Amino acid sequence: MIFTIGQTMMLVVGASYYLTFTGVPGTATYYALIMTTYTWIAKGAWFSLGYPYSFIVPPIWIPSALLMDLAYWATKKNKHSLILMGGVLAGMSMSLFNMINLITIDDPLEMAFKYPRTTLPPYMTPIEPQVGKFYDSPVALGAGAAAVLAPTMTALGCKLTTWTYRWMAAWSKWD
Repeated sequence: MIFTIGQTMMLVVGASYYLTFTGVPGTATYYALIMTTYTWIAKGAWFSLGYPYSFIVPPIWIPSALLMDLAYWATKKNKHSLILMGGVLAGMSMSLFNMINLITIDDPLEMAFKYPRTTLPPYMTPIEPQVGKFYDSPVALGAGAAAVLAPTMTALGCKLTTWTYRWMAAWSKWD
C-alpha cells in the first residue's frame, strides 16, 4: 500500500513540477526515466549484496509519465487539464502497471520469510502468508488510494512551480 502511494506521489509531483516549470511536453517522461534509472541502480546494489533479483521491484513510471505528457500536450499546455486528466491517468495507470509488475515476481511475503530483517523483533516477523497475491491485500487498497490522491498531488506539483517562480522573483530584487 505504502509502496504504491509513495511511488505515485513521487511521480505525479515531480513530473507535474517539471512539466509546468519548463512548459515542454516530454519533460515528465524524462523525469520518469531518470527516477527509473535510480531505482534500477538501487536494485543492482541489493543484488550485489546477495539478495535475489526479484527482491527489489522497480516501479513502472515511464508509461504513466507518458500519459501525463500526452494530457499536457493534447490540452495545449493547460495546467488545470494536466491536474485533472493527467493526474487521473497517471494515478490509475501507475497502480495498474505496478500490480502487473508484482504479478511477474516472486511472492513478496515469501521473500520476507527467506530474507527477514535482522533488526525486527520476533513479534514483528510475518507468521502466515496470505492466500494469493491480491486477495484481501493492501496492494489493491494502495492502488485505489493512489489513484484518488494523484490529482491532488499533481496540483501540489503545479503549485511548487508557482512557489519556485515567486522565490526566483523575490531573490532577483537583490541583483
